[in-house]
This record gives sequence, structure tokens and C-alpha cells, in this order.
Amino acid sequence: MKDKIRVRFAPSPTGPLHIGGLRTALFNYLFARKHKGTFILRIEDTDQARYVPGAEAYIIESLEWFGIRPDEGPYRQSERKEIYQRFAEQLVRKGFAYYAFDTPEELDAIRKEYEQKENAFNYDASIRGRLRNSLSMKPEEVDQLIRSGQPYVIRFRFDEDDEIRMEDIIRGTVTVNSSTLDDKVLFKSDGMPTYHLANVVDDHLMHISHVIRGEEWLPSLPLHVALYRAFGWTETMPQFAHLPLILKPSGKGKLSKRDGEQGGFPVFPLEWKDPETGAVSKGYREEGYFPEACINILAFLGWNPGTEQEIFTLEELEESFSLEKVGKSGARFDPDKARWYNHQYLQLRDHQDLAERFMPFLNKQGIEAGKSYVARVVGLVRERVDFVSQLWEQAEFFFRRPDSYDPQMVQKRWKGDVPEQMKQLTTVLEQCEPFGAGEIEARIKKVIEDNGWGTGAVMNAWRLLLVGKAMGPGLFDIAETIGKEEVIARMKSGIERLKGQ
Repeated sequence: MKDKIRVRFAPSPTGPLHIGGLRTALFNYLFARKHKGTFILRIEDTDQARYVPGAEAYIIESLEWFGIRPDEGPYRQSERKEIYQRFAEQLVRKGFAYYAFDTPEELDAIRKEYEQKENAFNYDASIRGRLRNSLSMKPEEVDQLIRSGQPYVIRFRFDEDDEIRMEDIIRGTVTVNSSTLDDKVLFKSDGMPTYHLANVVDDHLMHISHVIRGEEWLPSLPLHVALYRAFGWTETMPQFAHLPLILKPSGKGKLSKRDGEQGGFPVFPLEWKDPETGAVSKGYREEGYFPEACINILAFLGWNPGTEQEIFTLEELEESFSLEKVGKSGARFDPDKARWYNHQYLQLRDHQDLAERFMPFLNKQGIEAGKSYVARVVGLVRERVDFVSQLWEQAEFFFRRPDSYDPQMVQKRWKGDVPEQMKQLTTVLEQCEPFGAGEIEARIKKVIEDNGWGTGAVMNAWRLLLVGKAMGPGLFDIAETIGKEEVIARMKSGIERLKGQ
């Protein structure tokens, strides 16, 4: 372990932040906190062609909602581009890179030629001599083209048949032969570096100790290690850890936006509106997830604490997290488990907090109610929901008298002597004082026992009158909550409306 831990989350503002990116940010953050290190946010915006307006602000807002606050940043690579040109030209002077003047059309023609022969096309030592670059041209030709403003790129020059050995904390030793690699573009004549050069230079200049990123960057590791070697920075090269993919609920393939759309669950932390198409994608925040639940959801996608504990506070995760407990295999995303986590965190909230969150939903229904009443209602139905938005469905009858009655319940429960029993029960409850759950229960049980009625038949019919359907918490709690006046009114109204049923 290096003495001073410095990690970075380095997203590109090319669209909304996927939950896979958010997990990468979380693991970097947890690793930094575990080792009392520094967590840096760096916006890698060198690909201006794919830059999406609003994406950077979205990334920052997502981290804030999630509770992840960088110690440094955000740094932006577009504001540091002069740095990268200097380092790219240094590689050219040392013979580790070269200027290439090939046009896209020329490269496409050669690529098609290879495809026709069913050969794989690599821009490497076998092809350099056929192309226009500083390795195949005279120095004066190269200088003349650059002075004339001819577009060019600087490509990394891989040695032939070079074994590149890499160490990964999660995956162990990985070895790749350079014969399988392209001479990747590092810098373009428009003054912008590619991801590869800017990434390595920034990690070096920012003294990054550990690069923790997604598995999709594993194919880039040989080039990055080769760049560290070329610059002479191997002594300060960071340790690498490539996180496993987040898989579809089926376990087959990487989780995508389409999977979320088809499955009805979000794959983005916040709602995202595409600035070009106007299409809106769901976000965990807007769907009613608590950020603490999302932290638990993502923490367990690839990491296992090695215990039975499933609910962790952020502080507990900071203490327990280690890269050694991150697996190599892809982690299957389970929408049902995600809802389970949110349910657990909803149960941990106090009634007053949930009441405040529920009030806007009541206002949309035209309901005005005191916070103490709402908090009491929430306390009775909270165990039945996963999200605050579901409270209305479970609690509507606390705020509105039934305007209809479940036909199947009426047919099954409202028959024989039941109407007369309900009239008698109404008289009993009119005399009930105090009107608390315990006193109500005692009165009802006594009248049932005195008359030899069936308890189930009476209670089901009473629920029909108070609620209108077979749902809700205990009837004695419902009655105490809505109050004596409302209970009697609902019973009399229901008996009248159900006449002749």
C-alpha cells in the first residue's frame, strides 16, 4: 500500500452518469476514506465531439445527492490541454511516438482491403511503412506538413513482440503481447489529447496512487502501462483495480439503458432529459429511492463484506470496504433487491420525516391534513410499501370516505344478518368512550360474544364499511385514527348505500 492514498473519479460528460459509473465513484470514495486518503473529481472532457451540454452538472449533482463529496476538483482536462501537447511531443522526441498524417479515407481504404482478405487490421509496425507518418517520411517532409497546417495525430509506437506485464489488485497478473495492439492516437493537431494520454499524464501529475475503474477499461491498460514505461514513471505508477461489470437482471450481458426501460427500473441516479431528443430517462431519486439505499445497492454489486450484514451506513462501508473483497465476475443487477433495500431504509425513517415526504403527494390529491395526523397514518401503513409514493395507495381511506365498495367483497361479506349486525355495532360504538383502539376492541369483542356472532364475518363487514375493500392495517387502529365521528358516519352511510345488496 502506498503511503499517501490519492484516487480519482474521472467521468466523461458525454451523457447521463450510469449507475456503473456511480459505483466506480463510490468504490473510489470508500477506498480513500478507509485509508484516510484524498478523493478527486476529474472531468475528462477531451472528446469535444461527444460532449453533451448539461452532463457535467448532472454528474456533480448525482454525486452530491449520493453523499459523495470530492476533496479536490472538479478538474477539467479541456482547461489543461497545453500540458498534454508538451508530453506528447516529448514522446516523439524519445522515439516512443510519431506524427501520422493519414486521412480517415486513406485508413478506411486500407481497412477494407484487409477485410476483403479476411485479415484483422492493426495500425502497428506491420503497416507503418505503407502510411504517411514521421517513421516513413523524411524529417523535412514532416516539418513542412506541420508548418503548412496539415492535420495530424501523434500515435504511440509499440515495440514489436513486446510482453507487457501488468498487475491488477482484483485480477492478478495480466500479460499482453504488443503484436495484438494498435498504435493508439495520443494527441490531435486541434490541440486536444485523447483519453489515453490525458488520463496517464493527469494521474501522474496529480500523484494518483490507485486507479480504480470499470472492467471496460481493462483493454486500455497495456497502453497505459506502456506510457508509464515510456515516460520513465514506472516507480510512481499507480496500482490498478478493474471493477467487474454490472450485468443485466438475467445475468447475461452488461446492464444498459434499454434494460431499464424494458424492466421498468432506473439505470441512472437522477432523471435525465436528452437535450437533443427530449427523451426522459428515469432516475433513482425521482423514483423515490433514498440515497442511502442506493449506496447499499451499488456497494453489493461486486463487493462482499464476507459477513451476513446487508444494511450498511456510509460510515460502516468506509470502515469495511477493501478491494481484496471485490470479485472478478460480473455482478447481476436485481431490481427486486433494489426495492428491498429501499423498503429497509424507509422503515428506518421516523414517522415525522416520512410524513413530510408524503405531504406533497397528499396535496396533489387535494388533501389538507395536519402533520401529526399524517405521521400517525404513515406509522400504520409504512411496512406495506417500498416507496413514499406508494403510501397514498395504502392510506387513501384515512383521508377520504369510501365512494365505492369492492363488489366481490360485498357479494361475499354483505349477506344474511350482517346488515343488522352492523346497525347494532354502530349503536355500541356510538356509546364507546374513550374512543381508543383498546376500548373499541373490548366493546366489539363483547358484543360479538354476547350475540354469538362469527368474529370473522363481523370484522370483514366492518372493514368493508370503513375502508371499502379488503386492505389496510388493524381495524381498531384505523377506527381510533379516523375518529369516532368519522367511523359512525362511514358505518351509517355504508349501511344505507348497501341496502338491497
